Amino acid sequence: METQAQIELRKKVWAPPFDARFPNQNQTRNCWQNYVDYYRCQKLKGEDYAPCEYFKKVFTQLCPGFWVEQWDDQRANGAFAGKI
Repeated sequence: METQAQIELRKKVWAPPFDARFPNQNQTRNCWQNYVDYYRCQKLKGEDYAPCEYFKKVFTQLCPGFWVEQWDDQRANGAFAGKI
């Protein structure tokens, strides 16, 4: 039986689950796809739609921070390469 501390730790420590679309070790495309999916979800469903947060959790775990910063800047300037 798990202790309360173990349960709390499991809630805090999270890793993205396996995604069959990206079976290889290189997770760059997985990172990109979840970033794009997050902003597509927000655009379609609105910023308050909670299930969109799953995509954000995944891309924040997989993507280097400086990539996300660059993509955010590109989106703000209208120069982002992805179709959102």
